[in-house]
Amino acid sequence: MQFGGDRALWLRVTSVCDKPTYYGWVWLTGYSVDPATGKALDRREVFAQIAGLQIQRHTTDNAPPRNNAATTTRRRGV
Repeated sequence: MQFGGDRALWLRVTSVCDKPTYYGWVWLTGYSVDPATGKALDRREVFAQIAGLQIQRHTTDNAPPRNNAATTTRRRGV
């Protein structure tokens, strides 16, 4: 309710606390994001109800290219 409607908070999550909390709730650490630009604004810690979270996949065209080079793996016992 605190972040509903025009008070919606976009948070780029950097970590999820593994300490026990109330069932269905979690502490998230990340950066509030300007949805228009995708730029991080302020570091935030929020206590959120998991059922109320919505995941927005990263879709900016400005993302650095991924390294798609093939990786080699060592075979054991050969």
